[in-house]
Parts: sequence; C-alpha cells; structure tokens
Amino acid sequence: MILRLPKNLVQPGLFIESVECPSSEFSRRRFMLDSEEDMKAILHSSATDILVSRQKSRIDATALLERAPPRYAKLASLDKSPATETDKALDDAMTSMRQSVTGMVSGRVDMEQITQSAASARRAVEAAPDLFMQVTRLKTKDNATYLHSVSVAGLMAQMAVLLEFDEALVDEIGRAGILHDLGKLLIPNAILNKPGELNAAEKRVIRNHPEIGYRHMKKLGVSDLILDVCRLHHEALDGSGYPLGLKAEQIGTAVRICTVCDVFDALTTVRPYKKAWSTTEALTWMYDKSNLFDRKLVLRLGSMFR
Repeated sequence: MILRLPKNLVQPGLFIESVECPSSEFSRRRFMLDSEEDMKAILHSSATDILVSRQKSRIDATALLERAPPRYAKLASLDKSPATETDKALDDAMTSMRQSVTGMVSGRVDMEQITQSAASARRAVEAAPDLFMQVTRLKTKDNATYLHSVSVAGLMAQMAVLLEFDEALVDEIGRAGILHDLGKLLIPNAILNKPGELNAAEKRVIRNHPEIGYRHMKKLGVSDLILDVCRLHHEALDGSGYPLGLKAEQIGTAVRICTVCDVFDALTTVRPYKKAWSTTEALTWMYDKSNLFDRKLVLRLGSMFR
C-alpha cells in the first residue's frame, strides 16, 4: 500500500516511491532511503509530500501517520483492495499496450489487444480514481508515452460512461485514448527523450506527431473516430490549436474528450521543470480556459474525483 506523508517525517528505512517535486530538484524514484544526503535533499526540495511503500519500508511507515496532520490518516484509510486492483489493472494495460503498439508501429493491427489495454485502464479508474491519478502522475522517460496514453484512455472511457454512451462507443473511445499519441512513438528517441532544450527543427517534429500518427494509422484501416482523435486532440475551441486550426463547431465530442483528458493528465504529471498540479488546480485552470476546453466535459471529469 502506498502512503502519503508530509516530507518533514522522512527518515531512513522508508521505501520512497516518489518525492512530489520537479525531477530537476530530486530525481530519484522507488528506492530505499539510506543516505543522509538523500534525506537532506528531500527536506530541501519544494515538495510538500512524499509517497512511500508501507510493505517495502524497513520501518513502520503507518506509525508515522500518528505524527502527521489528520488529513493524511484519512487518505490512508483507503481499502487495500482498490490499490491492488488499480496496480494490477495498470500493469495489464501497460503490457497489452506495449504489445499492441509495437505491432502497429510495424504495420500490424491487433485491435483485441488495444481493446484489452483500454478496458484495463478503465477498470483502474473505476476502482479508485484518486489512487489512479496518484500512481500514474509519476512517469519516467522510458514509459512516459505509454503510461500517459493508458491514463488518458482510462479517463476517456470513464467519461464516456458518465456521459451514458453505449458500451460499443465507450470501448471505441477507450481505444482512441490508447492510440492518440501513437505519432510520438514514431519519432526518433534522440528527439523524444532529448535531455536538453529542443531546437526549432526538433520542436516542429514533436508538434507534428498528431499528423504522423494519423497518416500511419490511416494506412492500417482504423476507425474514423480513432483517426480524428489521433489527428485533432491538440485542436482548441477558439481555433488556436493545431494541426488544422479547427474551431468549436468543427471539433467532435470524442476529440473534445481526449483534449480535456490529455491536458489534465499532463498538468497532473511531474515534469523536469515543474511539480505535478493537484487535480483541483488542474480542473480549475482548465475550467477557466473556456476558449480552449469544453467546460461541460471539464466538469464531468471533475465529478470522478469528488
């Protein structure tokens, strides 16, 4: 079970899952805290909280909750079963996605595996939405695109359920979420995982990923809904998005759902240059940007986390 603790309670013997600060301040993840140097670095970071594994810690992490403000104990009262279900569902989703996307990059379509990945992601959201966000907000370079796509797929599918779409459409929207960033996986790793700042040419390549994914999948015969989501998820209601600069009346519901879930996941994820926003901060910012996002969908997304 993962516990959230205020960083001032950090001490040797805790297994640190993550420190909620920009990775440029403290980059280590999933390690046993043994050194004084690491402990000082955590205390001097901008993080407010740390996430620790109760099972993997050598000391009693639960006992530390007695020294934390009451809200931490309340968060820890989550049943173990949602955590177990969320972890298993995400593992299943990641495994299926890697297998299916590898095939698609090579020109093979296994829609059954894509469906399985989307369904697992949806199951993870249903089990415990807050825990889902906690587990998926920390992405390493090695799995960032995969885990981002799994996160977006789970959120999209669950939003489709809340909108009372029929089951077939829920499944198709989940598949679209899994595949929406396929174009990024077709970009050379030297650009995608470049540690420093991208030059102008590299930025153009990254910005072109929706078109790259769209053209690749169009040859594979996937549905129009998936093609639209892949190509258009960076469009904005006021026409300021890309690649086509479409306006509100030209942007379909599935694309709008993806745009909201895509940006929400990005905002709530730790990046080298920023801390992860809380769900409330992200939803509030997006709601205020009604020129970019469909407010009704932002509210619907927020209803998952009440």
